[in-house]
Order: sequence, then C-alpha cells, then structure tokens
Amino acid sequence: MSSLKIYLALYKGRRDGTGTRVCVARFSDWLTRKLTRGQYSHCEIAVALDGGQFECYSSSIRDGGVRCKTMPLPAAKWDLIALPERESLAAALQLVWLQTQGRRYDLPGALGVVFKTKQRHERWFCSEWCGQVLGLSEPWRFSPNDLAAVAAALTVSGSLNESETRSKA
Repeated sequence: MSSLKIYLALYKGRRDGTGTRVCVARFSDWLTRKLTRGQYSHCEIAVALDGGQFECYSSSIRDGGVRCKTMPLPAAKWDLIALPERESLAAALQLVWLQTQGRRYDLPGALGVVFKTKQRHERWFCSEWCGQVLGLSEPWRFSPNDLAAVAAALTVSGSLNESETRSKA
C-alpha cells in the first residue's frame, strides 16, 4: 500500500454548465471561499490511478455525504498537494472510509467552521473528513483552506499523527 500516490485535492474551479443547480453550486462555492477567506471551496483525499484518473474520497454536499468516486482532477480546477508516502496514511484512509461510507453531509458542521456552532458526530463535511484521514485532532475545526496549509506543512515535515486518525471514526 505504501506505493500509492495520495494527495489532498483542493477545488478552486467554477462549475461548468447552466441552470438552477449550476447557479446554486457556483454560489455555494463562492460563499465557502468568502467565509473561509481562501481560494478553495472543497477538498478530497485523492489516490492516483492510471490514465489521469483519481479515486476521490470525501464528504460532498452535492453527493449527499461520504462517498468515493473516480474522476479526473484537471489542474485548471484542482490543486493537488502530495501527502507523505506512508503505509499509515493509506491504512488511515481505508479505516476512515470503512467506518464512515454513506454517512450524510454535515451542513451545520461545515457552517460551524465559520460560525463556531456545534458539529454533528454522525455526519461529515469535506474538510472534516479529510482532516480525520490526516489524523488531525478536532478535524471539524478545519476548512479546505486550513487543510491546504496543514497539508503543505506535512509535505515539509513528513509527519502524520497516526493516533488521532481513529478518534472520531
């Protein structure tokens, strides 16, 4: 498992298309960026596959909660931060995925990053879920923009807090 290339994928793009759903998605992305004071509105833990595809794990409001799906991550819409190559990271990803797959999205928790409201322990938002995989203490406190800074520091230090990964999941 240690040969997997695992990234924190950070969404900076604008959704393509027209219609009400697209407008709502664009507004949601814009609002997230404004409230969290950064360029990112969503994050995923992405495992590189062949052919420019990635197996992406996260909790998505658009998909209803914790899910895994295969998709491309074009550089025009996504920034990728390589995470330290450690078996513990791949193991943490699988553990958190197995314990949380199918759980619903936590909109009040996501808003709580900004407004300091209480989280729901049975639901997840994107940066909380990714932070749990990374082993962060209290991952519900982090936005996608906060995780970008944390992941950049991980690439320098190469460390992951393995003991925290199991705390909530």
